[in-house]
Amino acid sequence: MYHLKLVGSFACILLISACASMGSGTNAEKRVAILEMQQDALEKLYLKKPAARAELKASPGYAVFSNANVNLFLVSAGTGYGVVNDQTQNKKIYMNMAEGGVGFGIGAKDYRIVMVFHNQAAMRNFVDKGWTFGGNADAAAKAGTKGKSIEGEAYYGDVTVYTMTESGLALQATVKGTKFWKDEQLN
Repeated sequence: MYHLKLVGSFACILLISACASMGSGTNAEKRVAILEMQQDALEKLYLKKPAARAELKASPGYAVFSNANVNLFLVSAGTGYGVVNDQTQNKKIYMNMAEGGVGFGIGAKDYRIVMVFHNQAAMRNFVDKGWTFGGNADAAAKAGTKGKSIEGEAYYGDVTVYTMTESGLALQATVKGTKFWKDEQLN
């Protein structure tokens, strides 16, 4: 019976997290939607951390992702999309992401990730390999401008990562892996 509940919970998570995809529309419309999400996320980041504007401008590149994450007891999953801005070559690389993890958690949230690459090698490694692995603990009870969330800033070698919750109700402490990969249709 326990295994059946666990499989059912995991199936629900995958079904719900699939809703985070870009959905329908032409490739051009999807690119525009991603760039609008990016602009909105950067404006919010600059309001909270004004120094981030100069940090991004001075970097060889940065990435912005939108992610929807669902936690049900011992399993978490999420999907998202975004863009890497290679400022050295003046080009954009559209990408997707998926994550899965284990640990205590319940709830769902929609959040943004901004990654600042401090050298070309770190950005190239991210675009070409795209894996991350780590722990995550946070709490969020937010809808639009109402509510609160605990947001973070982390440093992973040559990459600074900012996270910002858009909306959701979640309490989680998980160990998770995240895979980022190039979107073949949008590039």
